[in-house]
Amino acid sequence: MSVLKERLQADMKAAMKAGEKDRLGVIRLIMAAIKQREVDERIQLDDAQVLAVLDKMVKQRRESITQFQSAGRDDLVAAEQAELGVIQEYLPQALSEEEVESLIKEALAESGASGIGDMGKVMAVLKPKMQGRADMSMVSLRVKSLLSG
Repeated sequence: MSVLKERLQADMKAAMKAGEKDRLGVIRLIMAAIKQREVDERIQLDDAQVLAVLDKMVKQRRESITQFQSAGRDDLVAAEQAELGVIQEYLPQALSEEEVESLIKEALAESGASGIGDMGKVMAVLKPKMQGRADMSMVSLRVKSLLSG
């Protein structure tokens, strides 16, 4: 079993004992998403794959927050932000702007990218290094702007 899944199991038990219903609910959502992927693909997820699941959940929450804010649903924004906070506890330390910039430059050099057509190569190099540590949609926009001019 992956270290991250073990940590989630332990935190779920702790949340149950402490009576933290909101936190428990979010951890159960995470565990359900992990289990769903394991059943769908008939595999046991390792830490990198669990991070990918968490990263996807973070992205979904951020998109929901944006939509709820534009609809003026502050109650739902608060709920999504609370879920986002719990999910982010299980992600590694976020990269700083300088670290992201440095990794992008390394990836551009490593992949030999010369134009926008090479964006896939660059993102393939960056994704394993940045998964769960940076907002990949923002990284993608940054890479696109560098490659296009």
